[in-house]
Amino acid sequence: MVDFSWAPRSPLEKALVAGVHGARGMEAGVSLTEIRNFDLVQVMARRGKAADMATAAKVRFGVAAPETPTAVGAADATLIWSGPDQFFVLSKGGKHSTEALAQAFASSASLSDQSHARVLISISGDKARAMLAKLSSIDLHPDAFPVGAAAATSIDHTSVTLRRGNDRDGLAVFNLLVFATFAESLWHTMLDSAAEYGVVIGHSEEF
Repeated sequence: MVDFSWAPRSPLEKALVAGVHGARGMEAGVSLTEIRNFDLVQVMARRGKAADMATAAKVRFGVAAPETPTAVGAADATLIWSGPDQFFVLSKGGKHSTEALAQAFASSASLSDQSHARVLISISGDKARAMLAKLSSIDLHPDAFPVGAAAATSIDHTSVTLRRGNDRDGLAVFNLLVFATFAESLWHTMLDSAAEYGVVIGHSEEF
């Protein structure tokens, strides 16, 4: 009899090999880190209810939900624009799960739990922008894509949500949400694109 396990595991469990990849003998220019164990809920306004959804979001999170391609930080969550009249709620610890948000948005929006449907990858390092430029048509220059910017776009023909987080050690940090079924393929593509710069690979439970 075949043994089955229902224990959750990352879609990158086999592909992600922690350590250094690509060029050696120099400081790695790119860091690829999978962020695990997060809550992600998509909030989509019902027809004619966009204003009500915005009001509910302001009451719930204390900040206005993004109406343009940006990400907005709340006390314990990040609201990420994902399209007209819709946004993601990214958080940890279950405080903003679909169940926790159900009452707040009961009359204005539909909720979809994306926590296990998406993979979150943090991309940083002094060559992060150069690596992404090989794969994306988005202008990632700081003047065009500043901290807090977000885009629903594609990388190597794969739909992603790309946002720029807070800088770390003076360097840009980009956060990428991709459908779990495409994550392994995109991971290998990014590794190939970053290999010439040297890549540090790892995973974390911290944003």
